[in-house]
Amino acid sequence: MEFLLFLLVFIVPAAAAQDAFIGVNIGTNTPNPTQVATLLKAHNIHHVRLYNADSNMLLALANTGIAVAVSLPNDQIAPISLSNSTAAKWVSHNIVPHHPTTNITTICINSNLLTPLLLNALKNIHLALIASNLGNKIKVSTPFPSTIILNSFPPSQAFFNRSLNHILLPTLKFLQSINSYFMINIHPYLDYVQSNRTMPLDYALFKPLPTNKAAQDTNTHLHYSSFFDSMIDSAYSAMADLNITNLPIMVMESGWPSKGGADEPDANPENARTYNTNLVKHVLNNTGTPRHPGIAVSTYIYELYNEDTKSGPLSGKDWGLFDMNGDPVYDLQLSAAVVANGTSNQTYCTAKTGAEASTLQAALDWACGAGKVDCSPLMQGKPCYEPDTLFDHASYAFDIYYNLMGKAPGSCDFNGVATITSISPSK
Repeated sequence: MEFLLFLLVFIVPAAAAQDAFIGVNIGTNTPNPTQVATLLKAHNIHHVRLYNADSNMLLALANTGIAVAVSLPNDQIAPISLSNSTAAKWVSHNIVPHHPTTNITTICINSNLLTPLLLNALKNIHLALIASNLGNKIKVSTPFPSTIILNSFPPSQAFFNRSLNHILLPTLKFLQSINSYFMINIHPYLDYVQSNRTMPLDYALFKPLPTNKAAQDTNTHLHYSSFFDSMIDSAYSAMADLNITNLPIMVMESGWPSKGGADEPDANPENARTYNTNLVKHVLNNTGTPRHPGIAVSTYIYELYNEDTKSGPLSGKDWGLFDMNGDPVYDLQLSAAVVANGTSNQTYCTAKTGAEASTLQAALDWACGAGKVDCSPLMQGKPCYEPDTLFDHASYAFDIYYNLMGKAPGSCDFNGVATITSISPSK
């Protein structure tokens, strides 16, 4: 069995505002809500976004502790924007019965059309939350497409589409006044395809680039090795152009398709794995961007399940991490782990205390065999033979493999019997 699997680390953020989290989008075409909740809990996914406020799904997520962002569908924006009472009824019907048993943290006003109705809907929902004593507990915002940002490179010169400023400026001011977020969807794959693949693939995939290959902002002299970071800094610049300087960014959609048609060769499992791995590592390390280092940008991966019945190109159906049976779409394992986010990056891979002996032995055998770890130092009379326990021998092999793989996400799992730690196994 192959143990080198993609590892997504889903953790509850600490109370400090600078800590980011990774979440996952859940579409409207899913298995039974109970199955969805079971999958989320099994893989320690602690943040999700729904594209509606489905009562059955919210009931299934009750008492799980999972932070839930719900959405107001497009067809309800107009009536809610025109009536405080309609907004109040929506909140009382869709939010109040579930909170706080279901940990609803955010309401997203989905809007494909940027009209004055959007701002009115935001205001009315916020007022309805206040009236229900939820104004300080549930945030409200709206996800914007990245296409509203023009002249996105160099990032320092980016600005919003001027024809939308009469809508964007009051909306952003309102979001800033209620301590909310500027929500944006960033899809490097789509921009890569729309560039007729003139954008370097490694730049789109978040792969590390040497300085001489990174894109340079000639105004700030900063180098960008990923499209994702350049779009985040472009969003900051576009807001600053409107004198909005204190509105944090949250990415509500980002991902990569694992399958495409004959004319979509870059939509494949390896690229999907690469992008999502690099995205998760970047977010959870609180790396920030070249112009805003250390400023966290929480991000929701698009999406939990493939959508086989969706119309359009094949790649549009295959952004999911799982198929409808709950099986990984590609070699993938979602697992909880401790992430070393401190100043030291020194981490080790050890066996889990209490791991089942037979599974631990199988993992050790694999590491010393197919994993190509040199286990000769564990032989009797050799330097690492003592202490002669399965736990210590497995920890030795696991850590060697972890380092051979460059401490890549997923290289310290071994079918669930290994864990990452900041304490050296030799101590």
